Amino acid sequence: MDNLTYLTGFNNEHESEALPDALPKGQFSPQKVNYKLYAEQLSSTAFTAPRAGNRRSWTYRLRPSIAMGDFVAVNNGLVRTAPETAIPCPPNVLRWNPVPLPNQQTDFVDGIVTIATNGDAKAQLGIGIHCYSANKAMENKVFYSSDGEMLFVPQLGNMLVTTEFGKLHVSVGEIMVIPRGVRFSIAPINGPIRGYICENYGHPFVLPERGPVGANGYANQRDFQYPTAWFEDNDIPHTMINKFCGNLFEAPLSHSPFDVVAWVGNSAPYKYDLSRFNVMNTVSFDHPDPSIFTVLTSPSDLEGTANVDFVIFPPRWMVAEQTFRPPYYHRNIMSEFMGLIEGTYDAKEHGFVPGGMSLHNCMTPHGPEAEVFEKASNADLAPQRYENTLAFMFESRYPIVPTEFAMNSEIRQRDYLSCWKGLKKYFDGEK
Repeated sequence: MDNLTYLTGFNNEHESEALPDALPKGQFSPQKVNYKLYAEQLSSTAFTAPRAGNRRSWTYRLRPSIAMGDFVAVNNGLVRTAPETAIPCPPNVLRWNPVPLPNQQTDFVDGIVTIATNGDAKAQLGIGIHCYSANKAMENKVFYSSDGEMLFVPQLGNMLVTTEFGKLHVSVGEIMVIPRGVRFSIAPINGPIRGYICENYGHPFVLPERGPVGANGYANQRDFQYPTAWFEDNDIPHTMINKFCGNLFEAPLSHSPFDVVAWVGNSAPYKYDLSRFNVMNTVSFDHPDPSIFTVLTSPSDLEGTANVDFVIFPPRWMVAEQTFRPPYYHRNIMSEFMGLIEGTYDAKEHGFVPGGMSLHNCMTPHGPEAEVFEKASNADLAPQRYENTLAFMFESRYPIVPTEFAMNSEIRQRDYLSCWKGLKKYFDGEK
């Protein structure tokens, strides 16, 4: 069982110490810290951000983070960052099969593939969408992104994530967020791992407002978990890899970077079990907007319009009366990138498989495939339980630009549009 600290609110401070009295009492940076530790602050927002949105943590560590060698550029591989202009962004509907699992020894960093981006990382707006796969531990390598926080959505396998703030065990059905700048290392547990990453260049993720829903529902603060402090004291050389302004750099360390003995603050890694999301839905007719399934949101400067929303479609009851139950046909100002964690998505019964993904950009029409429309239009509208399903969506106000790899790879389904080819005209002038 993980030894974890539960959140009681995203903006509340939390504290954890691996040794008694390692945390200073009453101040953050005393002249001398117990155990001869260094005090170091990590700020994820500007110093003068309003109190309600300010993110920072104090760490008390064996060495400050600057105890390192110089960075040198390394090959980016298939990692890309916005703005991505290698090819024109098409308005076509797009869908992909899962990224294949590696057939050679591959760690997390070597297994990152960028599928799409939007915005501008240097301007701190937009997102990068990556897939990861690995079958070996990072061992003495560590990674962090200076470009954005990283939301992990596992699709296959379990992993042990060691961070500066402690360890997290993360499994399919859970998500994890690593704040911008936090170092971490990933080790698969009992087999290969695969999943999705939303690298959020913009405002850090927060819980969405509940609005008329009131005090209860959606994701509850109590179910988000921080790691407890854990550290190692060794002089084993490590390689630190940093994603900065869209490029990868590495620097040598003469010791383990996981040397934080204690920490306090509200900018730290956390995880969340998606099965704890309290789903809201209609009990009369028609569809609520999919925003009612939002777990986390990164707001933009346009009120009510997200830099990115993280939305899930979990097991749930459908009881709408006199209503076409799958998602209706639509065109949307927001751009939608979907992935399937497990089971079947109700609007796409064929071709959209676990580990796969689709992209429907701004104002690109989409909706149920022809076969699903036929079946749903004639289905018995008794209450129905949707089981064996867990899909998600990254929804953004900015058009989502697929990478050259995504457009040209063999995993792209070039016949995706054909699932709508069977749509018929039924109009005959009669009611």
